[in-house]
Amino acid sequence: MRYLNIKIIASVMLVAMFLTSCDNTTNTEVEHVFEKGQLAPDDFFTGNVYVTGLIDNDSIFTTAGGEVYFEAGSRSNWHSHPAGQILIVTAGVGYHQIKGEPIEVIHKGDVVKCPPDVDHWHGASKDASMSHIYIVPNTEKGIVEWKEPVTDEQYTGIN
Repeated sequence: MRYLNIKIIASVMLVAMFLTSCDNTTNTEVEHVFEKGQLAPDDFFTGNVYVTGLIDNDSIFTTAGGEVYFEAGSRSNWHSHPAGQILIVTAGVGYHQIKGEPIEVIHKGDVVKCPPDVDHWHGASKDASMSHIYIVPNTEKGIVEWKEPVTDEQYTGIN
């Protein structure tokens, strides 16, 4: 009987440790993997967004990459990439939308593939910040084409 009680106590402790290590999606701040970076230009973003360059584009790897931190409620403009883009969500909760499709809620650990030459946007959710790593491959085709801002109506259009 004593052995069974010890097993139960150990199991409860393990569950408690797991639950306390999970992300609290109601927090508006997230832990950063990299330094917060430079404030991004408001020509391309709504709200406070910070960019940290990690992979400088060059003619050998033809890839650019970095981390972007979005404060709650902030987002990119509509944009596209000639060779596409890969996003790896590192913290928080955010949104991603391909033009003409519903908004997708994205979380830490999600990987998002943005197809080549397809208009899309991404950013933090209304209530929580979000960070992601971006990878732009085949930069010899170009890196990004910025377009109009995402309106408040588009941003709040989650079904």
